[in-house]
Amino acid sequence: MPKFIPPTIVQKEPICALATPPGKGALAIVRLSGKNAYAIAKNITHESLLPRRAHYTAFYDANDGIIDQGLATYFQTPSSFTGEDVIEFHCHGNPLVAELLLKTLCCLGARLATPGEFSLRAFLNNKIDLAQAEAIADLINSTTEQAARTATRSLQGAFSERVNSVLTQLVQMRMHIEAHLDFPDEEIDRQQTTQLCKQLTLLEDFLDELLQQAKLGERLQTGATIAIAGKPNAGKSSLLNVLAQSDVAIVTEIPGTTRDPLSADIEIQGVAVRLIDTAGLRETKDIVEAKGIERAQQALAQADLILWLTDVSSDDSQAIPKEIDVNKVITVHNKIDLQEASSLNDNENIYISAKNHTGIDELIAQLALRLLGENVLSENGDTPFLARNRHVIALQNAQQHLRSAQQRLSSANELELAAEDLRIAQQNLGVITGAFTPDDLLGKIFSEFCIGK
Repeated sequence: MPKFIPPTIVQKEPICALATPPGKGALAIVRLSGKNAYAIAKNITHESLLPRRAHYTAFYDANDGIIDQGLATYFQTPSSFTGEDVIEFHCHGNPLVAELLLKTLCCLGARLATPGEFSLRAFLNNKIDLAQAEAIADLINSTTEQAARTATRSLQGAFSERVNSVLTQLVQMRMHIEAHLDFPDEEIDRQQTTQLCKQLTLLEDFLDELLQQAKLGERLQTGATIAIAGKPNAGKSSLLNVLAQSDVAIVTEIPGTTRDPLSADIEIQGVAVRLIDTAGLRETKDIVEAKGIERAQQALAQADLILWLTDVSSDDSQAIPKEIDVNKVITVHNKIDLQEASSLNDNENIYISAKNHTGIDELIAQLALRLLGENVLSENGDTPFLARNRHVIALQNAQQHLRSAQQRLSSANELELAAEDLRIAQQNLGVITGAFTPDDLLGKIFSEFCIGK
């Protein structure tokens, strides 16, 4: 549901910030937005800036000394990112030059922006909704190409369009039910109840599909941690090196080589994955090795998935420790090159040879399935949007109340309670786009942004 659009955008006090990364480079961009931004820019450039046109000009300080020469571009309200007057100054990428520009802007009436304040103003001025605002931060922080592409889709409104489609249908259903509540003499008949239940079923199916897409988008946004565990000398470090395609870990015949957990970053089906090679789990009197095992246990507790590695060539097998969540475990039988073993791969067992790279493709396919469920990405890696955990929770809550509404209508025809369930479902969905948003949530979301965005 769209927010109320004010007839005119009320511009707030001017804010400024460096919009490019700090440090030396070819150029730097300083951004200015808010009330009197044009007047401030005119004092700095000594130019009458035309909207949406780049002006090559000198930049002057408060004493009319030249700071630098560069480009100034004026975006007039409401046709700007924030909806306010926005001016961008492109100067040479010396941090001192950018700092002088910022000091001058502050002397002329602006103040330094807080993290995410430009995006917050864009949201408050109805230039973007909350899901799109979050997509900006997700795009900046994306660590894989797929995550970046899906963040762009969210920024373009793919996620918001789907949510708004559900909201529109919810509003229509609420209007229909509440009309009967307002006019009790016009009783709702069985045929109308059946039709409402059918509409709710279709809406539930659509919402369920949206929820599955959101879960996939959340995984792309958050990434995953996979820990490799097992007895010493089972081949954990060798497997880490194979999956990372690099000699990250030292591999020797001596058991207990790995003490501190080693890590490597890889990508599986567009998901950023951190692999952790842990110390071999066994009873030991070695103080250093015992400390490594303690850290290994901490890593296993925090991991999203655990590869429990066994050595099929050894009779000294080890059961999975009770403290490990078996729901996170994929059992990997290593060193099949040393023994004739049948490769009976299934959802719980994979047979490999880290030395010969046998079965690695099957292992990666199983990891993709466990990370993404049935939503394994197609070869071109397309998925509609990026999502966050709060979006998934909101969709789950809305889904729960839709089901409750359907049960009330189909079993007891409880119109009042069904209407309340639909209202709560609508409110949960509205939190995603910002139609219903508590101020503390806004503060938390935008505080995670970088300054200048």
